[in-house]
Amino acid sequence: QVQLVESGGGLVQPGGSLRLSCAASGIIFSFYGMGWYRQAPGKQRELVAAVTSGGSTNYADSVKGRFTISRDNAKNTVYLQMTSLKPEDTAAYYCNAKGWRGGLEYVYWGQGTQVTVSS
Repeated sequence: QVQLVESGGGLVQPGGSLRLSCAASGIIFSFYGMGWYRQAPGKQRELVAAVTSGGSTNYADSVKGRFTISRDNAKNTVYLQMTSLKPEDTAAYYCNAKGWRGGLEYVYWGQGTQVTVSS
């Protein structure tokens, strides 16, 4: 059974920092690309940051220079370090895993963790 369990969300003031974690189980973690998505009320879910199985990263323009995604294959965990947070970063943040096996793509989601940026 595949599980992605996010943690680290919460309430933070503008300009503050948070680190999200996503612990994966049930998959060969090192084979999967990992990503963080977010969804604000009334908006579509959007990609925030992603890291490939090889360690290449990409970011949404809105978070470049402020957020850093990283992975620890020994701990089956992906992180999202968020700094200089803005109110518009407020959203539910979801962990995502994508991998290929037998010619099929497998995609898994976590349950989400809320990030609220407010004074």
